[in-house]
Amino acid sequence: MKKGDILTGIVKQVDFPNKGIVETPEGNCVVKNVLPGQKITFVVQKKRNGRAEGRLLQTEEKSERETESPCPHFGECGGCLYLSLPYETQLALKEAQVKKLLDSVLKGQTIEWQFEGIKASPSKFSYRNKMEFSFGDECKGGPLSLGMHKRGSFYDIVTVRDCQIVDDDYRRILRFTRDYFDGCSFYHRLRHEGCLRHLLIRKAVKTGEILIALVTTSQPDMGADKINSWKEELLKLEMKGKVAGILHIINDSVADVVQSDSTEILYGQDFFYEELLGLKFKISVFSFFQTNTLGAEVLYETAREYIGDLKAAGRTKEVMRPLPDSADMKGDSGKVVFDLYSGTGTIAQLMAPAAEKVIGVEIVEEAVEAARKNAELNGLHNCEFIAGDVLKVLDEIEEKPDFIILDPPRDGIHPKALKKIIEYGVDKLVYISCKPTSLVRDLEVFLENGYVVERAVAVDQFPWTANVETCVLLSRKKSSGKSTKIEIEIDLSEADRRECIGTATYQEIKDYVWEHYQTKVSHLYIAQIKKKCGLDVGENFNKTKTEGNKVPNCPEEKERMIREALEYFGMINKE
Repeated sequence: MKKGDILTGIVKQVDFPNKGIVETPEGNCVVKNVLPGQKITFVVQKKRNGRAEGRLLQTEEKSERETESPCPHFGECGGCLYLSLPYETQLALKEAQVKKLLDSVLKGQTIEWQFEGIKASPSKFSYRNKMEFSFGDECKGGPLSLGMHKRGSFYDIVTVRDCQIVDDDYRRILRFTRDYFDGCSFYHRLRHEGCLRHLLIRKAVKTGEILIALVTTSQPDMGADKINSWKEELLKLEMKGKVAGILHIINDSVADVVQSDSTEILYGQDFFYEELLGLKFKISVFSFFQTNTLGAEVLYETAREYIGDLKAAGRTKEVMRPLPDSADMKGDSGKVVFDLYSGTGTIAQLMAPAAEKVIGVEIVEEAVEAARKNAELNGLHNCEFIAGDVLKVLDEIEEKPDFIILDPPRDGIHPKALKKIIEYGVDKLVYISCKPTSLVRDLEVFLENGYVVERAVAVDQFPWTANVETCVLLSRKKSSGKSTKIEIEIDLSEADRRECIGTATYQEIKDYVWEHYQTKVSHLYIAQIKKKCGLDVGENFNKTKTEGNKVPNCPEEKERMIREALEYFGMINKE
């Protein structure tokens, strides 16, 4: 097997998140976006150190597990991966992926632990409460499209008129908006020209309130009258939900991110309300909130069950009891709970009725402000939310926790922050992860420093996609009386990495590309692509060491890999 070979093989298994192991007479190859049992033809793109990676060319035979997809856009749209599998088969696949990863790190644990399988999403379809649709064209020079990025493409947009992971109201709004603006210009990401950029829709499952935002540039392609007319016609649509607000957001950033330079309220208000496990949350267009409301209730109820009775936390031996349901006063447990990477404070507020005090730490200031307002809205006065890096904030907090809840971003916990968390020496902690590969990396450090896993379960928050949540309960092994020395290897060249969404060092980007494609990319190429995306790169990013030498441009294939890394680290919008 060598680079450029076109081969045919059978997909034997799919590892998290979407890496198919294809078996051929010439050897095994990793190919993404395939299903177990499929017979496929692929081209070998990389072969290094005995590991080969390929790109799917064609599916020759379907898997015997496949059925007809309920979505006409499946395969073309880059959103869903498992729509042609029965839901129970998809659950089993995700469960096996998580179990395999956990086994890889827990095989040396002497204390028995319990894997509790996977919990299904209460809603299989129409489960999303937020969508960011992009304007563009399906092919170069084609008519206006509005929807999701085509699988494997950074530029082509598929109009997902019949998307199955959102409800009819989303589809009506999308269809009307695309047709209404037909003939208008969309924002070209390379030329930085055009008007229409994104359509954001958020809808509360419990209250039915809808928030709609049209994102455009300030370029004079259409006047205020056209946008106001769009708003008026939009309000005439028959929908099951109730429109709480319609916004017009101006975004002139060259970066491919959804942000606001200015926001005009065309109708109603710039927020809506949603309910979760008896609590009420005020949500703005950019507020973080779990995209599957009913699935989030399953996830957080699981975490609350794992936490148990806070009176049993710490070093007491009381029998664990369920948490109280009322949220009108602080708890009498006398316990302090840290909710690290707290987002809008959902978990913190669920814990507040049983705790003396809950401290949430989150780097996104808007999320922290929302958490404070929501706690006040729910009558919870024992919650404190702090904006900042967990790594830095832990040095400033005077209180010591009796219990810690971790819900970090996809890349997991910074090694230095992990060291500080372990040094608190709490008896129990709960780790919620949206990326099991990052989870097992962090679990290895916990195990090396006196913790064991008691229970673990996967939760399907994102049906039909490759993503899955995992909830783990860890406890500290009984001390033998000897002091514990915590040793964590940290690459000092990366020690200044900030623990936040939307940041990655050049080395992290290079490592990501190498891990996924076994391809080296230079600092120069990364800087060129960051510049294209409107990200800061410094003054000398495109200069050679020798005056007069021609600066090489990043090849298209490597640009695709670097953009994927930037998406992964949240530096540009995920496609």
